[in-house]
Amino acid sequence: MNATDYNKLAGRIKLLSHPARLRILDALRREAECVCHLEAFLGKPQPYVSQQLRLLHKAGVIQAEKDGLNVFYRLVDNEMIVWLDHILGPIEGEHPEMIIHKQVVFCPCPKCETGDY
Repeated sequence: MNATDYNKLAGRIKLLSHPARLRILDALRREAECVCHLEAFLGKPQPYVSQQLRLLHKAGVIQAEKDGLNVFYRLVDNEMIVWLDHILGPIEGEHPEMIIHKQVVFCPCPKCETGDY
């Protein structure tokens, strides 16, 4: 029988207990997103969004991918994906709120320049 690492488990639950981080993870479990999309999605300034992304990155849940001058964040933790499916339900296409925000935010990312969203 494996010993449970309660500290690690509590840390992962703490990541999910913050509404902004939970919304970010809900968006990122669908596809990689740039910071400006997440800013519009959350209605929060860049420093706030970056702080939440930094915590998720430090925990190894997300990964940053550079594309030219843009940085995209992707959910890479398979266990967290399973947790999110149990908590939020299965993924059904792109997040509806994210679609709306991508249409109104000015963003220089490659997705927005080509209209590929």
